Amino acid sequence: MDGRPADVPSSPQTTSTELLVLHTLRCIGFSGLARVSEATGLPEPDAESELIDLAVAGLVTRVPGDFGGWGLTEAGRAADARWICEELDAAGARRAVTEAYDDFLVLNPEVLDLCTAWQMRSVDGVAAPNDHTDPAYDSRVLGRFTDLDRRAGAVCARLSAALPRFQRYRTRLTEALARVRSGALDYVTDDLASYHSVWFQLHEDLLVTLGIPRH
Repeated sequence: MDGRPADVPSSPQTTSTELLVLHTLRCIGFSGLARVSEATGLPEPDAESELIDLAVAGLVTRVPGDFGGWGLTEAGRAADARWICEELDAAGARRAVTEAYDDFLVLNPEVLDLCTAWQMRSVDGVAAPNDHTDPAYDSRVLGRFTDLDRRAGAVCARLSAALPRFQRYRTRLTEALARVRSGALDYVTDDLASYHSVWFQLHEDLLVTLGIPRH
C-alpha cells in the first residue's frame, strides 16, 4: 500500500504554497489562522489568502466565531494524501524519507520520556507534577533535550535534503527550545508551538507522507 486514495484527481490546479497550507492543516488539525501562519512560516494575510482559495475549491472549511478555525474537508484530506504521495515519488525521495523515518522512530520514545520528565519529577520518592521550583532539575532535563535536539537535527537535515518543506520543522523545533532557554517554559510541552507539539506534527507528517496509518 502506498497510501494513495482512490477517486482523487492526480493533476490538481494547486500552487505549491496552497499545497503547503493544505498539508500543514492536515498535520496540525483544526486551527486558527495564527497557528496556520506559524506552522507554515507564511505571513497571516498570505496564509489566509491560500486558505480562502482552498475553501473555494472545497478542500477546507472555516468555522466562524471565537472558537472557530479552519479544517480539512473529506475531499481535502483525500486530495492531500494523493498529492503528497505524488510529490514524494516525483522527487524520488521515498527511500530517503523512509530511512529518516526509521531514525525518527529511534528518537521518538526519548522525546516522550523527556516530556514526561519535564512535566513530572520525584519528590521524596513520590511522582509529583513539576512546579519548576527546582532549577537544577529543570537544567538537567533541558541538557538532555539539547543532546536529543542535536540528534533530531541530523534527522531533520536528511528530511530537508529529500523534501525541502521539512526544513520548517527544524526551524520550529529550534525556536521552541530557544524560547524555553529564555524562560518561556510552556514551550517544552504546553504551548501549541511547543517542542512536543512540533515533534508530534512532524510524526504525523511522516506518516501521511509515507502513507502509514496511525495506530
